[in-house]
Amino acid sequence: MADILVVDDDDVIRETLCELLSIDNVCQSARTAEEALARLSVAHFDVVLSDISMPGLSGLQLLGRVLELYPDTPVIMISGLTDQEQAQELIRLGAFDYVLKPFRLEVVEASVKRALESIGRAAREASFKTID
Repeated sequence: MADILVVDDDDVIRETLCELLSIDNVCQSARTAEEALARLSVAHFDVVLSDISMPGLSGLQLLGRVLELYPDTPVIMISGLTDQEQAQELIRLGAFDYVLKPFRLEVVEASVKRALESIGRAAREASFKTID
């Protein structure tokens, strides 16, 4: 079971994603980037899903902090903006994936699954390097 953190100021989206992801994982949520950083400081999360537009620190700022402090944690960004350039920029900056609102739940599930698989691959590759 993976530990997933969902960060979104929209209660319905946050609760829906946690309900969906809690079927196979342990899911916690945060309303703000600041709350998310507080949770990340005391617990390990395998994947973070974050909205881009939130009061206080933005999702983009959260992405930067997670990459800096927890570089092995994939961050999936969620946004209602359909700007393809923004999506490419977020990926370039280190986001694992970019999901557009309104999203289909299967799309989010697939993105989280790919993120978890990437963690597994990285761990296997790291163990092979230590054997050499």
